[in-house]
This record gives sequence, C-alpha cells and structure tokens, in this order.
Amino acid sequence: MINEITIFCPATVANVACGFDVLGFCLDAIGDTMIIRKTKVKGLKIIHVEGFNLSCSLYENVAGVSALAIYEHAKPNCGFEIEIYKHIKPGSGIGSSAASAMGSVFGINVLLGHLYNKIELTNFAMKGEALASKSDHADNLAPIIYGGFTLVRNTSPLDILQIPIPKDLYVTIIHPQIEVKTSDARNILPDTISLKDAITQWGNLGSFIHALHTSDYKLMQRSLNDVIIEPHRKQYIPYFDKVKSAVLESGALGCAISGSGPSIFALSKGKTAAKKVEKTMQSVYYNTEVSYDTFVSTISSKGIHIINL
Repeated sequence: MINEITIFCPATVANVACGFDVLGFCLDAIGDTMIIRKTKVKGLKIIHVEGFNLSCSLYENVAGVSALAIYEHAKPNCGFEIEIYKHIKPGSGIGSSAASAMGSVFGINVLLGHLYNKIELTNFAMKGEALASKSDHADNLAPIIYGGFTLVRNTSPLDILQIPIPKDLYVTIIHPQIEVKTSDARNILPDTISLKDAITQWGNLGSFIHALHTSDYKLMQRSLNDVIIEPHRKQYIPYFDKVKSAVLESGALGCAISGSGPSIFALSKGKTAAKKVEKTMQSVYYNTEVSYDTFVSTISSKGIHIINL
C-alpha cells in the first residue's frame, strides 16, 4: 500500500490566443513539486509551502480548497498531509494556481486507489481555481491532467477533448517580473463583443484546432490571432506590442498573452526557431526597467505525473 507520493505539477499556457477559457497546453520545462502523504488521523493539512509566501490554510490556498472537495466527496477513513514546493510564480500567467489545485486532488486520488477519473478530478480542482480567479474555468487544469493540448468543450457538464501535438512544435515564454491577478484581468473584459469579432475568433479557433490535427504550420500561423481578449489585457504587460512585433518578424508562428499575463508566449516550428525567438524577446526587455525570465519548452504529452514513490 502506497502512503506517500511525490508528483510533478506542470505549468500551462491557457487561452492560446484564439481560445479564451477553452484552449490550453502543457509545458515540459517548468512546474511545481508536491508531496502528498496519507495519515491515520482524519482530516487535511497543508504542512509546508516553499517558494513563495502562500498560506497553509486549507481555505486560503487553492490546493487546500480542491483537496477539501475530493476529501469531502470520498469520505475516506484516513487523512492527508500536503507539502507544496512552488516553482511557478503566482500571478505569472502560466497556471500557478492550476498546478496546485490539480496537484492535491491528483495525489489524494492516487493514494485512495484511483477512485476518480480525469473529468471528476478536474471538477474537484475547479473549486480551487475558482478561489484564485473568481470564476469556474478549466483551460489550465485540463492540459495538466490530460497532457498536451486540450479543448474544454463545456464546463457544465464538463467535457474535455484532447488535441494532437504537432511533432516539431516548441513554445518560448518570457515572464516579466510583475504580477497580474487573474481576477483583475477578468474584470477589465467587456460583457459583450461585436458579432464581427466573434465570427473572426470562432474562425481562428476552428482553423487552429484543424492545424494541430494536420500539423499545418502555415494555417497555425494564420490562426493564432486574438481579437477579443488581447486588446484589453495587453495594457497590463509592459512592451507587449514591441515583443509581439519583434518575435513575429523573427519567424514565430504566433505570439500572445499566456493566460491572463504577464507572461507572453510564442509558438515556433523547431527548437532552433524557438531559441531565436527567445533571444528576440530578451533583446526587447534588455534595456528596460523590467526584470524578466525566459525559457523554451516542448509541449508535454505526459502532464501531471508521479516522480517518486
């Protein structure tokens, strides 16, 4: 009987330009580590958080809220301790809260003998995500549990589709060292949009999904365009327009805000092109007052997984 596991909870990119709240993909290069431990004493405890100044309260930490959801549903004759080692900065736009929310339910489910399927785990994890973003959405959670690209067709009832990963697709990300809260980034969005913009966005999303299925990089390039969300959110991200213009000129397939920002992602065909894009991103920010990190990653087909028993 397994009583303790260590898991890797990967970072993610959500929205992916044209797929607001429905499209996301999983990263290989960065993620959190969590340790979940079964205890004889009933109840849940977050006993350690390392990396950022986050609460150990079950009700103030997204990992605790999602853990409570699965624990109260399963009603096990045991308890669990949770340790969180954060490497994804909160408010970075690459799924920090989603990694914590999914990590706790995934780990508890393994130690309970895999009582729940991926859809059920995502539903539990959405309770934690709602604490961070003040809304129910699964576009970061779905790629964590499924790996690769995912499309959230519906949230009630939850319906998630896995999308193929083109072989040579790489992502480059720059993270300006500022924080953008997901709840704030949602509050600036309009309640209504024009029919013209809606049609454009639907066309881009549909063609991008087709491009992923067919590995059509030229179609991908034409489709990675956000006419609805980006015009409002880019005001929170210093030098966004300069970065986007420069990386597209340097050969990126597309460039957009990662999640609610401030991270910016670009997709490229091949590692060489992705590394060139990384240098371009760095050159834009190099002489500015904003500190930043960059990295290049493949798209992870594995998603969340156990790294030590």
